[in-house]
Amino acid sequence: MKRSFQSLTTQEALHVAVFIEERNAEIYHNFAEMFASFQDSASLEIAGVLWEMAAEERHHGTLLQERYTAKFGQGACALTEVDIWETIELPQLTDQEIFEAADSATTHIRALKVALQAENQAHEFYASLARVAEDEELRALYIELSSFEAVHVEFLQRRLANCTPQG
Repeated sequence: MKRSFQSLTTQEALHVAVFIEERNAEIYHNFAEMFASFQDSASLEIAGVLWEMAAEERHHGTLLQERYTAKFGQGACALTEVDIWETIELPQLTDQEIFEAADSATTHIRALKVALQAENQAHEFYASLARVAEDEELRALYIELSSFEAVHVEFLQRRLANCTPQG
């Protein structure tokens, strides 16, 4: 039975957060590989941004996994993000969107906006959970997750601001 993220214990929330960071690292890596395959300088630049995002997501996943292991040991937790009602931080960019864009600059900007939207959504989601969490440990976790996402948002906003369409 699916559950709300808000109903999770600290162990479950931390476990699912690790899955989300790892999933997104893979998504950003795959996006980067796709852009790198185009071999033009603008695509390679966007691929670089996406590889940086993948590395950042992996880093956060590692930090969260280390915390999980320190707190809960190798304690099993079968819950994953598929068991949660909410979709959290899921950047989606279809092949069709990449290949059917009017020009490559539009595609690059679209890729950054998709990532930014996902990171903004996650930032707001965790911030809202922190505001209502009654358990102090959960509140602290949600604040930390929200701050991770805020760093991603700021990074992508800077990159998007520097992205100049080339005709």
